Amino acid sequence: MNRLAVALMRCKAYRITGISLLVLFLVLSFLSASIAGAAPEEELYFTILHTNDEHGSVIPHSPAVDFHPLRENPTIGGYARLASAVSGIREEKEAAGEPVLLLSGGDYLGGSPYSWLITRGHAPEITLKHALGYNAVVIGNHEFDYGADALAGYFKQAGYPAAHEKTAVLASNMEVPAGHPLAREGLYRDSLLTELENGLKIGFFGLIGQDAVSVTAPHDPVEFSDQHEAARKMVDHLRQQGAQLVVAITHSGVEEDRELARSVPGINVIVGGHCHTALYEPVIEEGTIIVQAGSLLAYLGKLELAYNPSGGELRIRNTEDGEPFLLPIDHSYPPDPEIERAVEEYTLKLNELVSDMTDGRFEHILDTVVLADFEVPNHPPLQESPFGNFVADAMRLVAGEKTGERVDFALQANGSIRGSINPGAMPHALGKVSVYDLTELIGLGVGPDGAPGYPLVKVYLTGDEIRRALEVSVLLAELMGDTYFLQFSGLRYDYNPQNALYLTVPFIDLPIPTTRAVVSAERYTGEGRQGFDDDLYEPIEWDDQELYSLVTDSYIVSFLPMVGDMLPQLDIVLKDRDGNPVPAEALDDLIMYVNGEELKVWRTVLDYAADQPEGESGLPEMDFYYATTAERINEVPGIPLIIRPLLILFALIGGIIYLVRRRRRSRYAR
Repeated sequence: MNRLAVALMRCKAYRITGISLLVLFLVLSFLSASIAGAAPEEELYFTILHTNDEHGSVIPHSPAVDFHPLRENPTIGGYARLASAVSGIREEKEAAGEPVLLLSGGDYLGGSPYSWLITRGHAPEITLKHALGYNAVVIGNHEFDYGADALAGYFKQAGYPAAHEKTAVLASNMEVPAGHPLAREGLYRDSLLTELENGLKIGFFGLIGQDAVSVTAPHDPVEFSDQHEAARKMVDHLRQQGAQLVVAITHSGVEEDRELARSVPGINVIVGGHCHTALYEPVIEEGTIIVQAGSLLAYLGKLELAYNPSGGELRIRNTEDGEPFLLPIDHSYPPDPEIERAVEEYTLKLNELVSDMTDGRFEHILDTVVLADFEVPNHPPLQESPFGNFVADAMRLVAGEKTGERVDFALQANGSIRGSINPGAMPHALGKVSVYDLTELIGLGVGPDGAPGYPLVKVYLTGDEIRRALEVSVLLAELMGDTYFLQFSGLRYDYNPQNALYLTVPFIDLPIPTTRAVVSAERYTGEGRQGFDDDLYEPIEWDDQELYSLVTDSYIVSFLPMVGDMLPQLDIVLKDRDGNPVPAEALDDLIMYVNGEELKVWRTVLDYAADQPEGESGLPEMDFYYATTAERINEVPGIPLIIRPLLILFALIGGIIYLVRRRRRSRYAR
């Protein structure tokens, strides 16, 4: 082959290769352009901060006497500390261009004496939430502790309806008559649609759950619709309004939140409350993220999220960043000065109220009531507790002392006892138990007089009905949990919880009670606090028709007649001292008064603590009797009643088999 032919062939090869390379370049360029066009949009980052069940925990507490502004101390919570935590996160996120939301899962009222200020026309909790920049809150069951009318006044005092622009109050399944101020003046909303700084549109709605409704104080004329039905309507409404994400703020408890996520599609995040659960990691149910931050401002919940507008995916970022989902609100956060000043103003108002209500006996919420060198616990659940005994004793003994009439029995439910007595542990507060630390444990509710605290009521029951009340206590605890477990003073009893029910009928979930779970019951006949001397106890028998006096509070007494409606064999008829039945509409006639004023549960506890024996310090000191239980409620083993007929049946069958075999052997022997 000559040189010319070789040169031509090389030139042709180069040209083919060049064309191929050009085609390849164009194809790759097209693919690159296609891939670039299909790339996901940049994720939108945002953070949800959340609290729930604050219960008026305006100042650091548990116990409040241990707080010190300059020293490390074990107290938790407080709005001034919370403000520091929130502002620090906001500054950090703002520097990164990331929006921050702050939400509450409800029950910001109820429990702490700061919530008593609602009766004086003040609204500390929601006003402080405005100052902290909460975007939205839901209405929980304890918001109704003082009644629907008082709640309306509370929101009006805080500047609603205009204040919705600061902090939206949401209640999507709350039904209020048009004429009531809650509805007439627009003091709550069913939903909120907001657009964040990064353009992300988020819709919010609020729910109160079935269990929360069941323990809500009288709330007429307000009613509540099915939360699932309301949620479906809200999700559809918010999506139609352009919401890219939907957040439900609920006061329902984790289990009801999980059920909501399973039943109602389209909810991206549930910020919950009610059951006081500290979820250290979110619960994921059907793709819905569920969070909750404990209670009493012990924690600030922090949920870092990323949303992809193109694919609609929402993901959690905390685990990638190593960020905890719950931040303890403790001494590591110095009080925010501005919020601290606002808190001090409310404290002055509360001190005036406490002084008025105790006739000047206590003038400051941190005044020492009693000294103690041990905890007086309200645990474990579903058992007699030392603090339960203390509260019931206070009700029985102080009521008797102030009225000059013997009280045979007292009862109080665990649901109304909000914690344990924890005396101060810091050097400046060692052993001290303050007015605040006591009243926050037993200060729920309001009476017909409009003053804070449930009043005591005095009723008369037969011995037979006392036995029924004990059966009810065991039954409710078995069916409905610790909230309904009753603590007693003036008696002791043995019971077998296995005998509470014969069985529960399948499909309709109907419990069949035995009414024979209580093995034995005895009445204390001595004076003062009940002791251990067996000679001072007499049996309480079935069919005993003698009348005995019993004190409880106005909230609990309203439930006792309902038992007979559901279980006629455990019917309890409330009576006056003459044995005349008292109808449900006249229960207020049973309220106890001292010097023309309602005798409150919290006041009996405060007085009983202050009247403990004086020690070397010159101050009352807690009797060691309350360091442990006093054998009042004793669980005993035994064969469940449902087993007994089965054992008898098996014995009969065994006897028949034995006789048949014996007869056969006799035949063969012949």
